[in-house]
Amino acid sequence: MSLTWDALYPFPPQELRIGGHRYHYVDEGQGEPLLLVHGNPTWSFMWRKLVFALRDRYRVIAVDHIGCGMSDKPQAYPYCLRQHIDNLAQLIYELALDNITLLAHDWGGAIGVGTALRLSNQFARFVLMNTAAFRSPHIPWQIRLARTRIFGTLAIRGANLFLRAALKSALERPERITPQLRAGYLAPYGSWHDRVAIDRFVRDIPRSPRHPSYSTLLNVEQNLPSLADRPWLLIWGMRDWCFDKWYLNRFLDFNPQAEVCRLPDAGHLLMEDAPDQVIRTIEQFLSRTICPQSSMRASPKSS
Repeated sequence: MSLTWDALYPFPPQELRIGGHRYHYVDEGQGEPLLLVHGNPTWSFMWRKLVFALRDRYRVIAVDHIGCGMSDKPQAYPYCLRQHIDNLAQLIYELALDNITLLAHDWGGAIGVGTALRLSNQFARFVLMNTAAFRSPHIPWQIRLARTRIFGTLAIRGANLFLRAALKSALERPERITPQLRAGYLAPYGSWHDRVAIDRFVRDIPRSPRHPSYSTLLNVEQNLPSLADRPWLLIWGMRDWCFDKWYLNRFLDFNPQAEVCRLPDAGHLLMEDAPDQVIRTIEQFLSRTICPQSSMRASPKSS
């Protein structure tokens, strides 16, 4: 009999209450904290192999944004960049984290870097994968279509097309998404109610100064160079049709000294397309870089 998806994700659930809502996260291992921040339409399930690989040497924390994964999914909620930054900053405060290495993907880049700019002294290193932390001059037609008010919402929340399509088009090797893996990605998003944040993330992409998240993203962009004094690693799936090489090059405009690992045969979901290579690259980066704040104590788990 085949295993169920949760056999791939056997981590004891942890949670904070933020604004009365459950904020779920995984917290495994001891040592310097690695903070794993997902994007849309995924959840902390995408980090499972990285958690297994690194928890023997580090404290690995993988969050689920409000509205995502195993966190609560309130319907009337400010699903915006600033709120997600607020939530992540509160987790860092509540767990007393310092000397943090950020690992972020997709929307996790803007959220994680935005949090690092707010709590700069508590972040030591950055590992970013197919993401952005700045404005973009273009949005792929697939995303523009998903942003249309009636059709987009019906497709995302009604038919779950955004997530279902991502499990095919966001990979170069969609055959790697076994029925077990597919069930894992889909598990938290089983209804119209549960898919509210997927829809709202798509709508939170700021296209003009009139957008509520424009000023937040602009602030992140303008202050991004202030973090360039720390070790950076950019791991990029070069077959990504959304966060393509333009985004990688844009990060290098802000930080030309960043290390780069280009994966020529990986797409957007590079943790599924090339997990072994991603993990090996991260392990090597962590082992050879010295955290600027390495004299700080490793943060203990909260009781």
